[in-house]
Amino acid sequence: MYGEILVCLDNSTHSMTASELAVSIARASSSTLTGLHVYAARLHNARFQEMEDGLPQEYRREDEIKNTREVHDTLITKGLRIISDSYTAVFLAKAEKAGIAARGVSREGKNFEEIVKEAAEGTYGLISMGRFGLGKTESDRIGSVAERVVRRARTDILLAQEGIDTGKGIAVAIDGSPASFGGLLTALHLADVFNCEVEAISAFDPMFHQTAFRSLAGVLSDEAGRLFRFREQEKLHDEIIDKGLAKIYRNHLDTAERLAASRGKRIRTTLLSGKASDEVIKHVRKTRPFMLVLGRVGAHAIEGLDIGSVTGNCLREVDCHVLVSSREFSPELPGNDALAWTEEAALILSRIPQFARGVVRGMVEDAARKRGLNEVTPEFMRKVRKSMEE
Repeated sequence: MYGEILVCLDNSTHSMTASELAVSIARASSSTLTGLHVYAARLHNARFQEMEDGLPQEYRREDEIKNTREVHDTLITKGLRIISDSYTAVFLAKAEKAGIAARGVSREGKNFEEIVKEAAEGTYGLISMGRFGLGKTESDRIGSVAERVVRRARTDILLAQEGIDTGKGIAVAIDGSPASFGGLLTALHLADVFNCEVEAISAFDPMFHQTAFRSLAGVLSDEAGRLFRFREQEKLHDEIIDKGLAKIYRNHLDTAERLAASRGKRIRTTLLSGKASDEVIKHVRKTRPFMLVLGRVGAHAIEGLDIGSVTGNCLREVDCHVLVSSREFSPELPGNDALAWTEEAALILSRIPQFARGVVRGMVEDAARKRGLNEVTPEFMRKVRKSMEE
């Protein structure tokens, strides 16, 4: 699955775990490994020059300053290179012992910038790095380098916790988006690598639309309400969206099951009710999986978004390894022959929020085919809606 894997090295315990995970994935995938360490010699030199005014007077003469700078530059640059070479040497020995082709790379500069540059300049399918580095503090929820890389790099990124054994199985969050189904395919591959089961979890919020419409009710004037067609919209959300959300997200999980089955795999599925990130985090804390796989963005993504809010929240709060997948996949819904929709039925469908529209269309068309119908009408949509409420 991954031809080349980039492993970020800094000698932290999280980085060591990232190396071990990368070796396991590479061994199973016939991948090659690149160990990268970034050192900041120029940053150290700049900081030293900033401190020169605080040196004792005898060291502030021009000749002394020049000599001190040269010595410091040499020692720092050579010293940091030696440290960098030491990190990569340990990594290369680990890869050699596992029988994996590997190389070491050192880059000078700002750590997250150089990691992103290396990822962009290479052909890496995965970046494996620690969730935290050597500068971790008790208040940190995620390391600054890790978060900046996740938001900037456009490849799969594995953020490792401290220690390999964080739990059992792989959980993958499904929201019906191509990114979430791409994440499922990644999870299925990794399940073979680590010899574990996959659980697809999906969370819907049954209260969001009701809360939104309650907030509107108190501020809309009668005229604005008529223009907005407030009562009609409220009824539409109450009958089709709010009461049907569970079935819509159940459909996402059914699609995930079919997708896994098409790859010869069986998965477990769990439907959760509540705010998506909260429910995923609570479920992961309760079930303690080995790894959580998340799509980079979700169903509500807009162009230019770096990561989705659910992914961002989970990165900070879960205690297992997390893989952020950049892969996208759009599974075919069962029965994909085109059906005709009357103008009135199409109008009703257009009023459904875009994130749910495709699923509702699929459910209605699936029900129509089962009854041998060639056309979807408002009357038939009402019958499907009634069956959803039962």
